[in-house]
Amino acid sequence: MTHVTGTLVLAGTPIGDIADAPPRLAAELETADIVAAEDTRRLRGLTRALGVHTSGRVVSYFEGNESARTPELVEALAGGARVLLVTDAGMPSVSDPGYRLVAAAVEQDIKVTAVPGPSAVLTALALSGLPVDRFCFEGFLPRKAGERLGRLREVAGERRTLVYFEAPHRLDDTLAAMAEVFGAERRAAVCRELTKTYEEVKRGGLGELAAWAAEGVRGEITVVVEGAPEAAPAELDAEELVRRVRVREEAGERRKEAIAAVAADAGLPKREVFDAVVAAKNAAVTGPGKGKGLS
Repeated sequence: MTHVTGTLVLAGTPIGDIADAPPRLAAELETADIVAAEDTRRLRGLTRALGVHTSGRVVSYFEGNESARTPELVEALAGGARVLLVTDAGMPSVSDPGYRLVAAAVEQDIKVTAVPGPSAVLTALALSGLPVDRFCFEGFLPRKAGERLGRLREVAGERRTLVYFEAPHRLDDTLAAMAEVFGAERRAAVCRELTKTYEEVKRGGLGELAAWAAEGVRGEITVVVEGAPEAAPAELDAEELVRRVRVREEAGERRKEAIAAVAADAGLPKREVFDAVVAAKNAAVTGPGKGKGLS
């Protein structure tokens, strides 16, 4: 007979406005066998606000005890318990405790599901006014200046929109570092206190935002940065265009196809490449550079 295990439930919690709590959250809090909370005091505030009572055992599960407590929770799951994991705000495991427990549960073939809830990442993206069709989440940057610059340089050419979390007291330094690496004119948005009373979205160039943040900013911060612009095609002289056509011809391509391919790669009209090839051919026949062009 197949052994039936419990279920790990990752529950999204409000990032600000308690009215944004997903409807299923209250039911899960009341019925879970174990509620693992990043901060048990914050959990009590959440249950009071929702008007619910937890019937299961409440344990803390935060960065400091995540490694030690994971085996205990996996053992409970293997025994059939329903374990609810909540963090202070947003989805567990997204820059919050949870990844280790999910990975351990998956390894033991334990069911993992979720109660979807508010996300600071997606909310900030939607409000930023920047492209959202492709993006990447970079979490928190290193606290040390050198490591922070190194991490930013790794993504300096990233074309997708970038999303970061940052502490308010480090925001000015982070924006200044971004302006240094990405350019002061790169567009960005600083999203502060999302869904709360003093919600604010400040948009502008990174240099402008760094100057604004130097005056002091409070609250929980999400930074959205425009991706790197598409690099302009390198300008190629006629000699280089001819060389590229010759290489393709020597590889077996017909001249017409070779010219079309070189033009497409260089972002040039086919006629421009064709004229360079003809000029090189004429020069090879009549001029001192005979033998260096196309025959």
